[in-house]
Amino acid sequence: MSQQPRKRKKKSNNFLVQGSILAAAGILVRIIGMVYRIPMQNKIGSTAMGIYSSAYYIYNIMLLLSSYSLPLAVSKMVSARVALGQHKNAYRIFKSSLIFSLISGGTACLVTFFGADFFATKVLNEPGAAYAIKVLAPTIFVMAFLGTLRGYFQGLGTMMPTAFSQVLEQIVNAGVSIAAAFILFDMGADLDIDKGTGIYANAYGAAGGTLGTAAGAAIALLFCILVFLMFRRVLKRQMQRDNTVMLESYGNIARVLVATIVPVIISGTVYNVSNLLDNSIYGFYMKSTGESAYYMANWGVYSGQYYLLINVPIAISNALASSMLPALTRTVMEGRRGEILRKVNLTIRFSMLVALPATVGLTILGYPIVSLLFRQDTQLGGDMLFLGSLAVVFFSLSTVTNGILQGINRMKIPVCNAIISLALHVGILAVLLYGCHMGIYGVVLANVLFGLSMCVFNGISIAKYLHYRQELKKTFVLPFLASAIMGGLAYLVYYLLNMLTEKNSVACIAAMAVAVMVYFILLLLFRCVSEKELCSMPMGGKIARVAKKLHLL
Repeated sequence: MSQQPRKRKKKSNNFLVQGSILAAAGILVRIIGMVYRIPMQNKIGSTAMGIYSSAYYIYNIMLLLSSYSLPLAVSKMVSARVALGQHKNAYRIFKSSLIFSLISGGTACLVTFFGADFFATKVLNEPGAAYAIKVLAPTIFVMAFLGTLRGYFQGLGTMMPTAFSQVLEQIVNAGVSIAAAFILFDMGADLDIDKGTGIYANAYGAAGGTLGTAAGAAIALLFCILVFLMFRRVLKRQMQRDNTVMLESYGNIARVLVATIVPVIISGTVYNVSNLLDNSIYGFYMKSTGESAYYMANWGVYSGQYYLLINVPIAISNALASSMLPALTRTVMEGRRGEILRKVNLTIRFSMLVALPATVGLTILGYPIVSLLFRQDTQLGGDMLFLGSLAVVFFSLSTVTNGILQGINRMKIPVCNAIISLALHVGILAVLLYGCHMGIYGVVLANVLFGLSMCVFNGISIAKYLHYRQELKKTFVLPFLASAIMGGLAYLVYYLLNMLTEKNSVACIAAMAVAVMVYFILLLLFRCVSEKELCSMPMGGKIARVAKKLHLL
């Protein structure tokens, strides 16, 4: 085998390995995020969690407008230069991005802090959210620098710093959030007793929960700076070997950076503004029906139970999209159409291998899982999962297809698709709330349909620009069949054990364990995953050896 094909094969395998590393970190981060919110919600209640989530929508929008797209934009630009051996230009992009993050992050931080009262009262219709928004404001500034460092590492082809920093960030976030929420909620409750009010406990509890976000981001930034300093000697050697004569001007880099960031900002903002609009529209709807007292409690269940649980599997698609973008950009630069189509196929297929069983599992075991994790409003949370778990498939697929379109330099297409989908989403939500009077279930259903419309529009765009048709059997049909069998057996195990032991926890955990084992076995029996693909994942070689001993491969 010649040296060039060998290098390409190595890069191809590295694409899956890096994606698996980031996906594994994404899963762990989501699990930690889910776990720490459980005691938080059980302590401070659904109303305070509703305020906490509402403040996060403002934070996410400001983060998106300032710096959230920096990792993606920087990784895309850096990977394109690295593919051409232009390490000096890649480093100049990094320095330009740091200056951009200083300006954008600082501006957004000040706007968020001093505009907290306006956002809380006029946008969220919840004055108590102002405390949490003010606590989150400095985090935007920190995240701008953190995003630039993560994007630079990803552009160089390594996901390890991003993966480790995400896990470290979430561990610190969890510990500080729980402690601060508990302490400040009790302080607010004492203040409510002294003043004869009922607002401070919920507002302080929500603000306490956001303190962990700031602490986690600061620790993650310090970690990435340390890694960068350790890696600096290698970067200098790479730049010394770089014979690039024409160095890009900082002005040109800034223009390209803005041109790359703006479509991503708009696309991401549309995604996140949908949550903010849902929150606001639902709040005004509840006010119009005279049921404002239930507004934040219902929203707390929606965001703290339903949305929290469906986002665990969606995190894998986010990780796959992030890891795929630099690799896809390099492949586009090299003009290898066959490799582009192969990466698109693999990314979509691996996303569905996770999303489909997660959807079936959350639909069938939604109520037992919610009852296992939470103490309040479990019936409402279980009903939401039963109605809306299909969002896992649609949002996983839309996230990945967004990344594909951005990777092939069709940056404006996801933006247009997202804007059209958002317009449809708002119209559908208004009909479901004011016409059908579905309440919070209307929000759940509108969320599912928003993801569906994004999938449809992105799929049409990919077919148009890549002349690509997704393979159906191994991507959708066989994984769905395996998921359906898995779901039936899992429900049978849960039903029998719950009837025998009358303990939801025992029956639920056993059913989930059976579901994982059955699905994995069926994937191998149905040949949904090849031995080569399995071996390219972390720990895949050991899993493949065990599967061979069991005659599954």
